[in-house]
Amino acid sequence: MKTAWKRTAVFAMALILLGTVPMTARADLWDTSKNDTVLQNAVSRGKIGRSMNVTVTIRNHEPEGGTAWNDVYVMIENTDSGYGIMPSPDNADGWQVYPFEKSTGHTIAGGIAPGQEKSVSIPAKVRADLKEGYYMVDVIVYKDWNSAAGSGYEVAREPVNIYISAPTANDTEDTENADKQIAFSLGEGQSTPYGVYPNILDFNINMRNSGLSDARDVTVEMQLSAKSEEFPFDINDGSYDRYFETVAAGETVQLPYSMAIREDTYSGFYELKFKIHYRESATGDMKDQDESFWVRIKNKEKEDEQQSGATGEHAYSVARIVVDSFETKPENIISGEPFQLILRMKNASTNIAASNILLDLESETSSTAGGAVFTTMSGSSSYVINSLAPNEMNELVIDMQATAGIDQRTYALKIKETYDSPEYKNAAAEISINIPVRQIARLNTGTIEVMPPDITTGAESNVMFPINNTGKVLLYNVTVAFEADSIVPVETYVGNIKPGETGNVDVMLTGAAATTDDGKVKIIITYEDENGEVQEPVEKELTLMVTEFAEESYDDVFAGQDFDVMPEEPSFVQKYLKYLIAAAVIVAAVIGATVVIAGRKRKAKKELEELEGSDNEIS
Repeated sequence: MKTAWKRTAVFAMALILLGTVPMTARADLWDTSKNDTVLQNAVSRGKIGRSMNVTVTIRNHEPEGGTAWNDVYVMIENTDSGYGIMPSPDNADGWQVYPFEKSTGHTIAGGIAPGQEKSVSIPAKVRADLKEGYYMVDVIVYKDWNSAAGSGYEVAREPVNIYISAPTANDTEDTENADKQIAFSLGEGQSTPYGVYPNILDFNINMRNSGLSDARDVTVEMQLSAKSEEFPFDINDGSYDRYFETVAAGETVQLPYSMAIREDTYSGFYELKFKIHYRESATGDMKDQDESFWVRIKNKEKEDEQQSGATGEHAYSVARIVVDSFETKPENIISGEPFQLILRMKNASTNIAASNILLDLESETSSTAGGAVFTTMSGSSSYVINSLAPNEMNELVIDMQATAGIDQRTYALKIKETYDSPEYKNAAAEISINIPVRQIARLNTGTIEVMPPDITTGAESNVMFPINNTGKVLLYNVTVAFEADSIVPVETYVGNIKPGETGNVDVMLTGAAATTDDGKVKIIITYEDENGEVQEPVEKELTLMVTEFAEESYDDVFAGQDFDVMPEEPSFVQKYLKYLIAAAVIVAAVIGATVVIAGRKRKAKKELEELEGSDNEIS
């Protein structure tokens, strides 16, 4: 009896304790709500055997007035064993499998002030032998990172969740960049620097590692020239090289320059050429990449130029034809769409006329476009101006089109000039203008999962779906809002999404009121362009039915029970029936045993008497 009561009490206590344990929405998701430094707004998603980014927000948890974190270095903890450092959340399979290749990535976040946050993306390569599902990895945050020593002060080591799915037939990696472990781009998202003589031109050049791997021992060498027509700046320093120990995959660094404009430089656009040296690993061979960047200089205009080689009485002068200004209509040129180029050509000479002016337009080419970036609608790239008197200007309106599929950046258009002056025929010159081309941002969403699809007021439903950047431009500060009369409005921050990559939404919706319509919840996706301007939002819908939570009243629970009638006192037989039955069974067993024993005694006595009688007869 006592043992049975103890078992019942232990079972009841277990039920009570289970009721106090906080339960997560998914058994296979690690609880990251207690993270203090590594914050995860959404679960990062990747494909088996593909490269991905683990996007997190790093928060300096120091209180206001505390210590700033300098040289912050963020990495995914690596493991050589193929298994993680912590068990799976549900302990179903013991230690969980480590989801990435051994050479996991890292990123450099710079400085973070106390209480401030910074979003970072850590590149990683998903293992090819992985199974589909959720995985946990530890993100380690260091401050005061010493690149030479490869160490720093560890300030946090916290878990984050990732979801890995199998690639589908439509999931193809960018074939152009598939084999590019390291590739550099100059000048993304910035306008052409403009300098006016005799001022100093201070400018920075954005350089991004658009490859899949980190670049090491990166040296950016500016190609100098003593010719003012090739290099518009004074060469005052012994070296204009810029060195970076590491430029992480996807990281953008700045090349700072402060240049004095040459006195003998003429107005125009100048192409600065760079040679970038780097290694793919710490002990790898040095590799090179050539890149260029354009600047615009405002100084004196060339006029009455002496043709080289002519001296003395045979000296002659030619006019100088320049681009006084230009504009495009529309102002923002979209890749694949037509536009008008308005060129204002001016004879900058003060006393020399020009005639029979032939202008040939030559566009910059692009491997993405498969040829020229700009083409004329008429099919001809040659234009004629009959004559230009000194200081006279002529306006040309040219219908053009930007080739579809090109990257968003500035492209050069060369104008080759051939013209006559009174003293010299067939003078030749070449000038260039830079025309920026933009791409239309494009995105779509994958399957929207709503679990569960029906809730009551006050309850929650988990909504997850991917946002795919299908365009060629970066989507900045992607934010997703959910609105409906039946839910509590909520907004979640996804972050930046690179072209061809995916951002993931993972949010809980809370029921606020019973659904009175078809249960549609509006999804509003907003993002910014490179200038920080919010673009036209993209709207989607999901279905979530909310019903009113019904609380059972006291009368409902005990309906039909009469509490005015007192229960009858049980009779003696009712109270002790089970004991009486047990006693009767025992008595019956005793009587039965007694009868059997008595019968056996009588039988034995009778057999003995018969044996004795038999003995008397023999004698």
